[in-house]
Amino acid sequence: MSTKSDLAAPADGTTAGKTQKRTWYHTTLFNAFVIGGVGFIAPGLWNAMSNLGAGGAQEPYLVNAANSLVFGIMGFLCLFGAPLANRIGLSWTLFLGAVGYPLYSAGLYTNNRYGNEWFVLVGAVACGFSAGLFWASEGAIALGYPEPGKRGRYMNIWLWFRTGGPLIGGAIVLALNNDAHAKAKGKVGYQVYLIFIALQCVAAPLALLLSPPEKVQRADGSRVVIKTEASFAAECRALWTACKRRDILLLLPVFWAAYFNQYNSNFQTYYFGVRARALIGLVINFGTMLSSQLMSSLLDYKGLPVKKRITIGFYYTIVLHIVAWTYGWVIQEKYTRNPPAYDWEDKGFVEGFFVLMLWEFSRQALQNWLYYLVATMTDNISELTRFSGILRGQESFAQAVSFGLNTKKWVGGRVPLAVNTILLGLAVFPTWLVVRDHVPIDRDAKATSDNESSHAEEGLASPTVLGLDEKEKFAVAKTSVGGGAML
Repeated sequence: MSTKSDLAAPADGTTAGKTQKRTWYHTTLFNAFVIGGVGFIAPGLWNAMSNLGAGGAQEPYLVNAANSLVFGIMGFLCLFGAPLANRIGLSWTLFLGAVGYPLYSAGLYTNNRYGNEWFVLVGAVACGFSAGLFWASEGAIALGYPEPGKRGRYMNIWLWFRTGGPLIGGAIVLALNNDAHAKAKGKVGYQVYLIFIALQCVAAPLALLLSPPEKVQRADGSRVVIKTEASFAAECRALWTACKRRDILLLLPVFWAAYFNQYNSNFQTYYFGVRARALIGLVINFGTMLSSQLMSSLLDYKGLPVKKRITIGFYYTIVLHIVAWTYGWVIQEKYTRNPPAYDWEDKGFVEGFFVLMLWEFSRQALQNWLYYLVATMTDNISELTRFSGILRGQESFAQAVSFGLNTKKWVGGRVPLAVNTILLGLAVFPTWLVVRDHVPIDRDAKATSDNESSHAEEGLASPTVLGLDEKEKFAVAKTSVGGGAML
């Protein structure tokens, strides 16, 4: 089944002056729903368990150790997943990236019901391998498939789906844990995990519906740029070259800082009862989606140049983090002196809830902004896969260290809070250097409809595309740190 729409496009990414039939399952919108659906079911439900605090367990320490293992393995797979993805294809990489999540949930189920510990660690290893491949491919698909002028919008679709997983998961958890017996601190019922396991088993076959990049049909008629290397060894050399880019190196601190806050899981288990945690796991996602929508609307606003949107987004994110972390410190000091155990009916519940809400709101804004910035560094999806893998790998290492840090019961949470605050402060200047020197390799094509049955106009002028020489000239970040590099 296909419909007429938009323009035929030659391999160089320009448009031709004649119409071409578009197949609905090769459109960017369909593929956005595929990547969103996989994200919804696999990591989305994983996040739903995480939003409960320690995966819904009564004590956070075993689950924090397992998550540290997940992210440690994931960091290496993210890094080397890009060469693999460019060799076997993004669809198969996404498939392999989804198969480990049900095993992780199964480990939590056996621990919750039978007290088994070893399967939690086995599930963590499987999830680490899968998640590394998933993250290496997901970012490149979500940002590389759409037209540049709609990148923020499609990124928002991706993130809304991924946030929808915790939202639905939170609703399931709340429905099963909302009685009076769940007022006190403890663990969630084991039935939750059975539902999550069944849903996560659907993610892997769904991933196979993804179109290869060369078959994607954009609404503006342009093609996804693909410049893969001739061999796996060449892919690894290209990865090493990407690792030495000045802008990539300067972004490492902010990717560490952005995802280091795993103390929020401990914060929930320390200060909230089971059903209060279930309610938080549900409601907090509305704030996350609002944050994503606000940032994506800014980044796609055609009234400002791309560079200006990136700069405004940078300062907006800084303000959000200052507000969130200042408030978090105030409430934490209060709880350190007099630790509560809140149910949702208790008077002080809202002030503690808003600590978690503001942390997630600010982190989501930063995530959207970071991936938009990275997407404007190249128009080659193979290179974007490398960038995503490098930075998501560092993000994973940060989360591994953070979960490891939170396997210890820090009195008052001052140590993890101090580490997070310091990391965020240290990341500001190098990130500002990237923003200052960044010249977006991007083009805002004439707005076209997402309606797959629309017809493009004959003779539409080709959008301006930077040639190779111009890209080499203007891509300031191409300079690697080494001889002649400047910070």
